[in-house]
Amino acid sequence: IWQYRDLLVLFVKRDIVTVYKQTVLGPLWFLIQPLLTALIFTFIFNYIAGIDTGRTSAYLFNLAGISIWNYFKECLNTTSSTFVTNQSVFSKVYFPRVIVPLSKVTSNLVKFGIQMLIFIGFYLYFVFVKGDAIRPNTALVLFPFLVLTMAFFGLGLGMILTSMTTKYRDLNHLVTFGVQLLMYLSAVMYPLHVVKEKVPSLSWLVEYNPLAMVIEAFRYMTLGDGYFTWTSTLGSFLLSVVIFLIGLVIFNRTEKNFIDTV
Repeated sequence: IWQYRDLLVLFVKRDIVTVYKQTVLGPLWFLIQPLLTALIFTFIFNYIAGIDTGRTSAYLFNLAGISIWNYFKECLNTTSSTFVTNQSVFSKVYFPRVIVPLSKVTSNLVKFGIQMLIFIGFYLYFVFVKGDAIRPNTALVLFPFLVLTMAFFGLGLGMILTSMTTKYRDLNHLVTFGVQLLMYLSAVMYPLHVVKEKVPSLSWLVEYNPLAMVIEAFRYMTLGDGYFTWTSTLGSFLLSVVIFLIGLVIFNRTEKNFIDTV
């Protein structure tokens, strides 16, 4: 991979430039998507369903969950079809195939960075203008580990799925549906304690979801509300590394003969 680092940089630039090159709003889509999604979640889950977000404003609460969730979602969606979408390139020239999903995860960091800037902007607004009693805490130093956890999970699961879709194309149709279901089990639009209070018999589905632990930890670091323990955060990170390594092994095995089945 290090020998082909120039190609990795080229793919990253391509992903950033070409995705919104022929769109009307261009990079503004990076901003519109989380802002509108947070607005819809606030209206449906907080105003209509009445989910309480504690001392944190509902909109900022939802924006925090959506911002970090979107990075995982983009990593998974863009890497889960690597073999199918790049079969014409893979069949003509050799280079480490894993460079393609790596470039997707890296280029998604740019989008994630822009969305985090928007979150910081709203964060400052709610603190200094609206007067919300929220403050970041020292656990914020673990934020890079949360990003790496989401990246490893998205990349690992994506490589497993793209290896499977070389033989079973219908799995592509299940990815989008599965990601939506996973979002509802990852505490993106509700606090973990609400699940424990209202449906304690099913709360384990969320409690044992490492993605939910990451989102809850991020809210704890930035908003002061959320579930955070060193054990759960470290456990989620280690599990993501294991998923990544499993995905890497499966991906490397599949790349040797995928062109015969894709």
